[in-house]
Parts: sequence; C-alpha cells; structure tokens
Amino acid sequence: MIVPMASWAAFVDAAPHIAEIFTRRHVAAGSLCMLATLRSDGSPRICPLEPRVFEGELWISGMPDTYKFRDLARDPRFSLHTATMDSDVSDGDAKLWGVVQDVPDHALHERYAEWLYGEIGLDLRGRRFDRFYAADIGGASSVEIQDGHLDVTIWKPGLQERVVRKH
Repeated sequence: MIVPMASWAAFVDAAPHIAEIFTRRHVAAGSLCMLATLRSDGSPRICPLEPRVFEGELWISGMPDTYKFRDLARDPRFSLHTATMDSDVSDGDAKLWGVVQDVPDHALHERYAEWLYGEIGLDLRGRRFDRFYAADIGGASSVEIQDGHLDVTIWKPGLQERVVRKH
C-alpha cells in the first residue's frame, strides 16, 4: 500500500493551520523539536533535534554518526514534535510524522551550508554530508485551547484539515 506523502511546501499549502502552529512553536523553542525514531529492536527513541526549512523542504539533519541517524538509515519512519514547555499548551503544540529520504545532492548541501552559516553562524561549508534527510510528511496534528476546550486539528495528505473538539 502506497501512503501519500507531502513535502514541507505542499504541507504548508494543504494544512496552513497546523503549519502555522508548528512554525510558531519551532521558532519560540529556538528551532528545538523532539525527534522520535525506531531502534533496531523496534523500541522508540526520542532525541532533541533542530530541523530546518530550506528550499521548500523540511530537513532532518544534524551531527553525523548519531544513533538517531543510524535509526533513520535503517527505518526511515519518524515523528517530530515541537518542544513544549507549557503544560497548559497556551501557545499550541504540533507534531508531524512520515518518512525521511536521504538526498545525496552535493550542490544542495553546499547551498544549505552557506544558508545555515548565514542563519546561525554554524560553518559546515566545504564539508561533505554523510546523510541529509528530507522529511516526507505523511500526517500532522496540532492542539490548542480554544474557548476552554481542547481543539485537535488533524491532517493527512489529500484531505482537508479537520478539527476535533474535546470537552
């Protein structure tokens, strides 16, 4: 069975409400998110990560040769959750899930490294990237408190966002 996926740009177009909450929380947390992967024995692993949006894609990149990237090389499924500090979820919360795809495009890596240096001063220019994962988004959800109720917005590729209100 083929599961539909979306690039970051397609996700933003199709699920603007969830994308806005994800982006707002991502910025508020200094780009920090929590990445869930699957270990070789099938148990979950959660690691901090600073994903970046560049050229219409969400990139799951970071320090090479870490367990989280070994997990993704073996099993590309992931979940990415905005870092929530507020137990009342007063600013909302969002998560995405899907699969990653390694993009071994050295020209893209060079453009990304130059952009990243300009954005945060991290100098990866001239380095070869071992793995460079683009996130293919297979679904997303967000939560917000609205009028004293918990609203859960859900999205999957090919469908509209829908809201489930919890009383």
